[in-house]
Amino acid sequence: MMRVLGLETTCDETAAAIVSLNANGSGDILANEVMSQIAEHAAYGGVVPEIAARAHVDVLDRLIRRALDKAGMRLKDLDGIAAAAGPGLVGGVIVGLTTGKALALATRKPFMAVNHLEGHALTARLTDGIAFPYLLLLVSGGHTQLLAVKGVGDYVRLGTTLDDAIGEAFDKIAKMLGLPYPGGPMVEKAALNGNPERFALPRPMMGRPNADFSLSGLKTAVRIEAEKVAPLSQQDIADLCASFQAAIVDVIADRVRMALRSFTERLGRPNALVMAGGVAANGAIRRAISRLTNEVGLPLVVPTPELCTDNGAMIAWAGLERLRIGLMDDLTFAPRPRWPLDMTAERSLNGKA
Repeated sequence: MMRVLGLETTCDETAAAIVSLNANGSGDILANEVMSQIAEHAAYGGVVPEIAARAHVDVLDRLIRRALDKAGMRLKDLDGIAAAAGPGLVGGVIVGLTTGKALALATRKPFMAVNHLEGHALTARLTDGIAFPYLLLLVSGGHTQLLAVKGVGDYVRLGTTLDDAIGEAFDKIAKMLGLPYPGGPMVEKAALNGNPERFALPRPMMGRPNADFSLSGLKTAVRIEAEKVAPLSQQDIADLCASFQAAIVDVIADRVRMALRSFTERLGRPNALVMAGGVAANGAIRRAISRLTNEVGLPLVVPTPELCTDNGAMIAWAGLERLRIGLMDDLTFAPRPRWPLDMTAERSLNGKA
């Protein structure tokens, strides 16, 4: 059995977790401690990087101790230390990365600098034992990507957003309509009481042969419709949220369909479609993707909500996956606020993520 401590501080969740790798290749979460900073950022309507970094400093040591206590372990019992080294807010990344390096140095344990996106990409292997290759739909506040997951450290980006991430678009619409932070769940809640057909909103990129997203035009269209009917009643807000969410759902289903086609042409049929990231908790999106996977006869794997949002268990598991095949890092590894999983795709976009 191998056991790794994972640290996650790339945005506004501080997390420490311990995950074990069993002899049969399965994994167990021995501890998964997360502290959210929603209250600290709510007044600003979004994450303030300086506040986030200070909050990580304040609580990370405490969370590590709590995780060790819950797992019934001491640092010397670990087989390795993993820390998210990016992409993310650089101040926060530095906190977790520096702490991970210090622990690895003090304990003389192997150190793994983990790409935050790889943590999301590999979580389904921890929860469901999914075999490579599979298609990943990563949808969060900061990332919207469709990736072919071929193996540990081996990814092909099939589609990405050309502007806003999906979670970012939800948050901006919420702010535009006066809904509280965090905006994504508030938009989904308001949409339950709305008419999704009241406002004729665009479906950007639908039908395009690639699998890219573009959401800025949709966001602008919502603003224009809101200005037409201002001042907004509660029903207006509900109808705008429902119409916006319906457009997002249609776009995601279409983009996933294109990605499945591209995946199959390049690599053959995937073993599953995996959804990860905080937006994977959205019920309307999950239902739409479930209908699509049922239609094409493909398993859909969505980790539990606490493992879709940022957490330490996904970093610990990615660290374990890397450690067992000998992929370790030295203590000079630098924080990477931008760090694509598919460097080839990054170069093709001239450095734009």
